[in-house]
Amino acid sequence: MPFLGQDWRSPGWRWVKTEDGWKRCEPFSPAREDGNNQLNDISHAVILTGDDEEEEIYSTEDCEFAAKKRKKDHFRNNTDSQCFYREKWIYVHKESTRERHGYCTLGEAFNRLDFSSAIQDIRRFNYVVKLLQLIAKSQLTSLSGAAQKNYFNILDKIVRKVMEDQYNPRLIKDLLQDLSSTLCILIRGVGKSVLVGNINIWICRLETILLWQQQLKNLQMNKQVNNGLTLSDLPLHMLNNILYRFSDGWDIITLGQVTPTLYMLSEDRQLWKKLCQYHFAEKQFCRHLIPSEKGHIDWKLMYFALQKYYPIKEQYGDTLHFCRHCSILFWK
Repeated sequence: MPFLGQDWRSPGWRWVKTEDGWKRCEPFSPAREDGNNQLNDISHAVILTGDDEEEEIYSTEDCEFAAKKRKKDHFRNNTDSQCFYREKWIYVHKESTRERHGYCTLGEAFNRLDFSSAIQDIRRFNYVVKLLQLIAKSQLTSLSGAAQKNYFNILDKIVRKVMEDQYNPRLIKDLLQDLSSTLCILIRGVGKSVLVGNINIWICRLETILLWQQQLKNLQMNKQVNNGLTLSDLPLHMLNNILYRFSDGWDIITLGQVTPTLYMLSEDRQLWKKLCQYHFAEKQFCRHLIPSEKGHIDWKLMYFALQKYYPIKEQYGDTLHFCRHCSILFWK
């Protein structure tokens, strides 16, 4: 048969020879096969031949409609599926062309790239959580319905991972706080005019977020039973050296809440001065001097003030990469 198809890059139509001639069937892609026989049975046009030689040939349009509906119901009912795709890279279409109508949206990239496995990698975990936080702040309404559902499925896996491994709960608390604030504004302000789906679904999702926040608030760190030396048994100079190894001010404050001795060491002016000099140039903190009541420079307040004026560049172990030459977005 001659090549016929909607796109010159497509495999073309599938044809079946009958007594009346060649009949076109829906193209079947083996890549979409997931082991479900229900999807396979509906993928082809059905041709039934009776004993009285009367043929009943279903139209291609009916077969296409039934196949799309069956696939949609399969994905909707499959609650175990956290991600529709598990691809390591996608091609980013920035504009429409003659061969392809439309472009790659944020929701499409979020659905197709393998974020479900990325959160299991300790080098990618913080990056994925930060990406979800940025989406929660400004891009949540731009996601499609499937992408929004996938967003909360991945968020559920992140919360469960934090509850089990107790890894970086503060980062997840900030994400849930930003997400709950955004949903409160959208539900009360504009409602379903920008949210995909029933407004009651979003109210249930907001209640789930509040439940997650309560669980993280009540999270108790597992106490390790060890008869050897503890952190409190170390000499003062070793504890002081440990505090000087931190590069984040919030980590110093958190460690200072463990014991009164660590709190005293975490309030050292010289410690916060070194931290300011590490992250900021001298010209920067000279413009924003904050004197204390005794006339000295309050380096602790200075550090957090400078963070607002000059945000610290975040660093991650592994991130998504974009190749400008071939327009590929991929995990390295």
